[in-house]
Amino acid sequence: MTPRQAPGAAEWQAVCRLDDLEVERGATALVHGQAMALFRTVDDTVYALGNHDPFARTSMLARGIVGLRAGVPFVASPTHRHGFDLRTGRCLDDPHVAVPVYAVQIIDGVVHVGRRVRS
Repeated sequence: MTPRQAPGAAEWQAVCRLDDLEVERGATALVHGQAMALFRTVDDTVYALGNHDPFARTSMLARGIVGLRAGVPFVASPTHRHGFDLRTGRCLDDPHVAVPVYAVQIIDGVVHVGRRVRS
């Protein structure tokens, strides 16, 4: 017998416990076959971006520095220091460039990543 799932449950993938993510540090995860960078901010908000840096053409955004620029939570690429808005994926230094952003929800202390929502 196959267990029944709630409608749309296949869209969400459990990735890790919230406590496993360090505050203002990135972590990588393979979710729905995509390499993602996960970031936890000081208010326990978790963001999921595509891990590929379009400027350096490498998968290392998760190694970037997390901070705030004019009130915008962002990650700075570790190679070229371009800032990417954690909420929208838009590059703060070149508005024509963006990285994918994925839906995130936390259920019972577990981080779940869903569909791509931007870029």
